[in-house]
Amino acid sequence: MEIKRDYHLQKLLKRRHNQMIKVITGMRRCGKSYLVFKLLVDALRNEGIDDRHIIKVNLEDRRNIALRNPDALLAHIDSKISDDKMHYILLDEVQLVDDFEDVLNSFLHVPNADVYVTGSNAKFLSKDIITEFRGRGDEVRIRPLSFTEMLTTRPHQPVETALREFMLFGGLPQVVTMDNDEQRKEYLLNLFTHTYLRDIKERNKIKSDYDLEELISILASSIGGLTNPHKLANTFHTVKHSNISQDTIKTYLDHLENAFLIECAIRYDIKGKKYINTPSKYYFEDLGLRNARLNFGQSEQTHLMENLIYNELRLQGFSVDVGTIDYYTNNENGKTQRNKIEVDFVANKGYDRVYIQSAFALPSAEKWNQELRPLKSIGDNFQKVVIVGGLQPTYRNDDGILILNLLDFLLKKHSF
Repeated sequence: MEIKRDYHLQKLLKRRHNQMIKVITGMRRCGKSYLVFKLLVDALRNEGIDDRHIIKVNLEDRRNIALRNPDALLAHIDSKISDDKMHYILLDEVQLVDDFEDVLNSFLHVPNADVYVTGSNAKFLSKDIITEFRGRGDEVRIRPLSFTEMLTTRPHQPVETALREFMLFGGLPQVVTMDNDEQRKEYLLNLFTHTYLRDIKERNKIKSDYDLEELISILASSIGGLTNPHKLANTFHTVKHSNISQDTIKTYLDHLENAFLIECAIRYDIKGKKYINTPSKYYFEDLGLRNARLNFGQSEQTHLMENLIYNELRLQGFSVDVGTIDYYTNNENGKTQRNKIEVDFVANKGYDRVYIQSAFALPSAEKWNQELRPLKSIGDNFQKVVIVGGLQPTYRNDDGILILNLLDFLLKKHSF
């Protein structure tokens, strides 16, 4: 089954011939190799580029074990560059080559070499891999399938059913192509334990992993909640009876972010126009992995929808913060006191900004007011949106706020 990944493919095609090494990063099993070795190659061939000018090396293949020697790999690729036309060099699992950074930097001096590399060990999963290429690396971040990409594999499935499945099992390509729920659950459970956790432990030499696993479980249980290492350490002390320090927790959070398992959304003071570094919110890059960590036992639609919206915004190229607004009231003694209200997401892309509230259901006037109040308190003229679940239709209210159905948001990429 071929899954179209046009958004990511276009990101690669737009970077052709830019004199930089295209480094395809992202969490394990999100489709990096498929994007490069299948979709990119097909696109090049469709433009009339013949196979002599597409040099592919899968370094994980046992047949290519000799090419894991850096000098042998260089010699092999040099032998394939047959003329002055552009040659596209595609290397998969390049971290298997010793001194692979030097190998790749060598091709920066070859004018007719356009280089694309993927890797899936802990080093290549690090979000700072680009620094290895002396400022000549161009990162292309790949994420799990979006809901619309997942739908291409479900042409006859009702869209509401597909959405429920997506929120439970996520968008890893292998999971999406599986036939039944039990198979998906077993795969995700094994993948989390034997691939993601093992990578993090081995890379960072973590011997006692109980606290790391408990931290992941706490984060998975509290999507949408503000937290920081200090608060998390208190939770460990009072609930888990662990003496883990907040510095260790901060280190573990960094490890999880570097492996692309979670992302941090920090707070932004909308009226003060400044960032507040703590507390922050953490979201899982794939909902299936989040649910697997909790053994599929916590599926609160409110939290899953908020995480889903965050992931979709990031996929669409937005940077995403958590908004806060200060407002003042008089207490019972007549004294002025400062209060804070929260805007779920402040999404920025270039000069565009969107303020977004996530509301799975709006059953009462009180709930409506709760969601609308933060948006109505913002004084600027950027777009303001409430994304709602269920059958609530999309429309714009009298305050100019867009009430946007979740499915419209996911299926219509330019919905605001």
